[in-house]
Amino acid sequence: MHIKKLLKSNLVILALLTVFTGCSSDGKVIEQPEQQYYEIAQSRMKASNYFSAIEALEMIVTRYPFGRYAEQAQSELIYAHYMNGDDEASYSAAETFIRMHPRHPNIDYAYFMRGITNYTRDKSFFARLFQSTLQRRDISGAKQSFAELTEFLMRFPESQYAPYANQRLIYLRNMIARHELTAAEYYIKRKAYIASLRRAKYVIENIPNSSENLRALNILQQSYENLGYLDLLEEVNEVIAINYPDKDLKTSRVTTQAATVEVEIRAPKPLQKDS
Repeated sequence: MHIKKLLKSNLVILALLTVFTGCSSDGKVIEQPEQQYYEIAQSRMKASNYFSAIEALEMIVTRYPFGRYAEQAQSELIYAHYMNGDDEASYSAAETFIRMHPRHPNIDYAYFMRGITNYTRDKSFFARLFQSTLQRRDISGAKQSFAELTEFLMRFPESQYAPYANQRLIYLRNMIARHELTAAEYYIKRKAYIASLRRAKYVIENIPNSSENLRALNILQQSYENLGYLDLLEEVNEVIAINYPDKDLKTSRVTTQAATVEVEIRAPKPLQKDS
């Protein structure tokens, strides 16, 4: 069984070498033309064989760094790594592309993917978000992703990738707000009302358009009432009455965590543009 596995592994390696190189009659290795590597990469990506596509793209970058396809290959490496499930490599490729080609026609794609992959690097955290002690979780990656996607939209408001970024920002905004308010509710249970105030105020001041605004105001109500800040409590009651007229102040304090559904975003492939 071990020998069969070894033979199978060797055959895979041999097949890859055959794809990427050729041999002359005297046994010397002949490099494939740059265009052929690129065509191989495209066919591999169409077949969803991103691992082999990455190898072909890296061949272009390594062997033809100043060639016709070098910059396009670098931008497509961002995509290929992402689709191959390697978010760290995709983020790194985006950072490298931004640093090396700040005026490239595909630079908007690099900024976009930098923000997307920063989020997906923390995706395993979000999958566990409500299965552990939330107030102890670090969501710095999500906040950085939010900041980077915001920067992308400021730089490239007309980019074809802007709708994707807006979808992700809405999701991140609500997710970050939920995390902050879950921590605030934890502090209320511990009677740490100043700490709960800080968390709720952060959401209202920094994430004003989230789906959790009423929940944040509820926490302010509870905190102000327990601290004896009756004037501030009255102000919050007025805000709720104006913005949420259908809510009864006596019942609005029952906080519920509305489900936040993630919109699945399949990262688009970068356009093939002349550099």
